[in-house]
Amino acid sequence: MQLSGRNQLQGKITSVNLGAVMANIKIEVTEPNVITAVITKESAEKLGLAEGDDVTAIIKSTEVIIGK
Repeated sequence: MQLSGRNQLQGKITSVNLGAVMANIKIEVTEPNVITAVITKESAEKLGLAEGDDVTAIIKSTEVIIGK
């Protein structure tokens, strides 16, 4: 996957908490250890995010995007 965002961290999902509209995704990374991404429920379901998945956290100035 090629993206313009350069602040990327490889990690593994440790929990997926789906709300009515948003989803809270915990990602374990080497440094700084764990980060949290809050994304829409629709995006979490479309990507099929689940505990144990290997993902990439792409950090923008105001948000964290998840790629799988």
